[in-house]
Amino acid sequence: MDYQYSEITPEIIALAKLCTEKCGVDPALYTKYEVKRGLRDINGKGVVAGLTEISEVHANDIINGESIPCEGRLYYRGINVEELVAGFMNDGRFGFEETVYLLLFGSLPNQTQLNDFRDLLSRYRTLPTTFVRDIIMKAPSPDMMNTLARSVLTLYAYDDLPNDTSIANVLAQCMQLIALFPVLAVYGYHSFRHYHDDQSLIIHSPQPQLSTAENILHLLRSDSQYTQMEARVLDLALVLHAEHGGGNNSSFTTHVVSSSGTDTYSVIAAALGSLKGPKHGGANIKVTQMFDDMKKTVNNWTDEEEVKRYLVSLLRREGFDKTGLIYGMGHAVYSLSDPRAKLMGQFVKGLSEEKGRQEEYALYSLVERIAPKVIAEERRIYKGVSANVDFYSGFIYSMLDLPAELYTPLFAIARIAGWSAHRIEELLNDSKIMRPAYQNIAEHQPYKPLKERI
Repeated sequence: MDYQYSEITPEIIALAKLCTEKCGVDPALYTKYEVKRGLRDINGKGVVAGLTEISEVHANDIINGESIPCEGRLYYRGINVEELVAGFMNDGRFGFEETVYLLLFGSLPNQTQLNDFRDLLSRYRTLPTTFVRDIIMKAPSPDMMNTLARSVLTLYAYDDLPNDTSIANVLAQCMQLIALFPVLAVYGYHSFRHYHDDQSLIIHSPQPQLSTAENILHLLRSDSQYTQMEARVLDLALVLHAEHGGGNNSSFTTHVVSSSGTDTYSVIAAALGSLKGPKHGGANIKVTQMFDDMKKTVNNWTDEEEVKRYLVSLLRREGFDKTGLIYGMGHAVYSLSDPRAKLMGQFVKGLSEEKGRQEEYALYSLVERIAPKVIAEERRIYKGVSANVDFYSGFIYSMLDLPAELYTPLFAIARIAGWSAHRIEELLNDSKIMRPAYQNIAEHQPYKPLKERI
């Protein structure tokens, strides 16, 4: 029988069973050896593995020597994100570009610096000749995160100085990737839709006068039309996803891989692999899928008891994907509130009214209100649980008529700004390669010659 690529054969199933039986670690041993699993202590607090000036996640105040949970706050280079957002929103400006500038250079730009920075990003938003045809359109992937990673790694071959880790060269590489991510993601989506779904192939050129958010909508839509509200809500989402402390999985990945001395393209591809996971950037997709299932399963969306029963079934691994999770609820650091979710939530109601989706908004609001109580009762978790940024972001993207295939890539389009800042910071720190210790618990055994093995 011919072998099919990626086929799971009976031989593989048998080997997987052997792997499962022989290669797992008893969870109780983490307690025995006092190993902080997942680099978190028993209370879920992350192990301090480095120092950063890029951003801060604040969820507790120290009062009389005691750590007290507080409303969550997020700072970019010491500036409260809520103040940052209010600043450009009140001025009627798009904020993502100046947020990128802030993260990369440590201070907010003046008008001249901002104009120059926008112009530089616009110049970088050009792919090499034939790249779209030779790379993006060949073997289009159903997963745009993989398309992004492949494109990033391929851009290495177009760089005359790919391995140069001087700050000037790395900054140029990072700015080019920041500028190109929207183009790579949207072109990858259109290529997949064309070759797999027989849709018309749309390849618009980026417009230099448009913001990043506007360019995404321009590139994505066949008629390039969008409202200012749509563009501003998308711009806000990009700002809120641009960075989130050095301890998140993909930013930590950026530090770890950068510490090895490798090139920028390898570092960003690794960060993309991290962000793709459903426990990280892929969570917004799971939220929308969960709500799609909820809307089919729950007969009366306004019946609090029926919705509660559905949420309980999730926690008991009986409903949806049987993982025991209510997606979009809870965060490793925030307890009382996620400031990003609060800021995004301010636009959800108005957008739902504009799009005629008030009933769905009401269901989201009901889940946001009762899910923390259900989690506390079922899991006996007394640490506060609140909606995180993923809770509303997928719903907002849906109301903006953005395809689900681009939800996580939109996260990457924003977070490349934070990754770039962390890569540069790691190189400036000139630290040793990161090499955490692992406790070996395997028993020593003598080597057995092949003829003696049963």
